[in-house]
Amino acid sequence: MPTDVVMPQMGESITEGTITKWLKQPGERVERDEPIFEITTDKVDAEIPAPAAGILSSILVEAGKTVSINTVVAIIGGEVGAVAEAPKTVAATPAATAVVSANTTSPAAVKSDGPNLSSPLVRRIAQENNLDLSRVTGTGAGGRITKDDVMKFLGGYGAENTAPTTPVAVSIPGELVPMTKMRSIIAQRMVESKHTSAHVHTIFKVDMTRIVRMRNRHKAEFESRHGVKLTYMPFITSAAIAALRKFPIVNANLEGDSIRYHAHINIGIAVALEWGLIVPVIKNSETLSFPELARSVADLAARARSKKLMPDEVAGGTFTLTNSGIFGEVIGLPIINQPQSAILGIGALTKEPVVITAADGTESIAIRSIQHFSLGFDHRIIDGADAGKFMAEFKSALENWQHGGA
Repeated sequence: MPTDVVMPQMGESITEGTITKWLKQPGERVERDEPIFEITTDKVDAEIPAPAAGILSSILVEAGKTVSINTVVAIIGGEVGAVAEAPKTVAATPAATAVVSANTTSPAAVKSDGPNLSSPLVRRIAQENNLDLSRVTGTGAGGRITKDDVMKFLGGYGAENTAPTTPVAVSIPGELVPMTKMRSIIAQRMVESKHTSAHVHTIFKVDMTRIVRMRNRHKAEFESRHGVKLTYMPFITSAAIAALRKFPIVNANLEGDSIRYHAHINIGIAVALEWGLIVPVIKNSETLSFPELARSVADLAARARSKKLMPDEVAGGTFTLTNSGIFGEVIGLPIINQPQSAILGIGALTKEPVVITAADGTESIAIRSIQHFSLGFDHRIIDGADAGKFMAEFKSALENWQHGGA
């Protein structure tokens, strides 16, 4: 019996998605859960798995098109045919739906005098590299320029290995350029968050010397035993979980005139990608051991970068960690990820001279590993005192690390 492949929904308020690439063509066999097409969103590019095994008989929506969620985009089974004239829309069912985020993107077009077709993802890559797509030979259907075509050109300057021409400017001073759909959605969400939550930030300086030394001593053994590199993120995540357990209001959120205290701590970890940002979520993080946290952080980040995340892995977060320090920032003041009530900003880890007071009261100056953390919180339900207590607990957990597993 034929199976419909539909454009799925991931996350609230998502109404449409853009197909960037078909990984299978009509007449090819696909296995259940095998990647069948690729979409791009304001959060992530993702590969969508096939909902059933069989022959891909029809592609109803070609790459580059944006359609509403639950629109049938392909059919597995039945007679093999070409791209249909128009898509149809059906109610999604668990058996027939390949679920993933389906926000639309529509990057600004890059100047190209040639007739070649390309997907939004390809145009975005070209835009970021100031590449004139008319210089790229498309190997896709009908001469369509694929992502592989662009990457090969950027890596070797095309088949002839000739030097590229002078980069084509995407915009010029004084020009009015409309926002891409992606940028428009991001702008809307940021403004909505600022209009919704009463944002307040508090910043704490944490002495990470103990953590740094412990990590250096145990990282080789830890990787050998647990199969994952020991980074600073599981230490920070573990300390945040400990503080959230003591101050559940920071893990809560408003629902109308009531406060929802969540039964579990679902930690969102912001992952920076070359093409954007995504926040995969570690569900029930308070139940995990330190090694399990480390594996979860590494696994989600790796699958975010390889487009392997599933819908429920970027939904349901109750508290978010975002590491702007990887770019060298001392500290950032992040915007709350709605409908959550707090977000922890992680600054760069640096060495600083610090006054150390010994047990006998004598003072000295020592070089210490220092990191700044900022808590952005919604002052409608989180008082400054509770935010301060939360951060003091977080700071103490890191500076007096006693957890096992590391």
